[in-house]
Amino acid sequence: MAENLLKAGYPVTGHTLEQDKLDRLAAAGGTPATSIAEAVAEADVIITMVPASPQVEAIAYGPDGILENARRGALLIDMSSITPQTSVDLAAAAAEKGLRVLDAPVSGGEAGAVEAV
Repeated sequence: MAENLLKAGYPVTGHTLEQDKLDRLAAAGGTPATSIAEAVAEADVIITMVPASPQVEAIAYGPDGILENARRGALLIDMSSITPQTSVDLAAAAAEKGLRVLDAPVSGGEAGAVEAV
């Protein structure tokens, strides 16, 4: 997904725990970030795509999470497959921080992302 955004001309700063994916992002012209806080600090749009609700909660909340480090007015687009309640709770918590949230789960897995379909 990040590579497709880069090909479309958008700047991308990304964070993941997998170094090979950060290397791939850099090779494609993106900017690897060493933490969630670094990745979201200057972003107007933040896109998350993790497996499920527990992972969304882990990256969104807490002192090193998205909600504490994103700037007011940013748009958080979560593309994970999460429960409706997790989405509602995230939107409410984000609103308190001045963030907007869009729940936009994707299908097609990694193959769909690679094919940009």
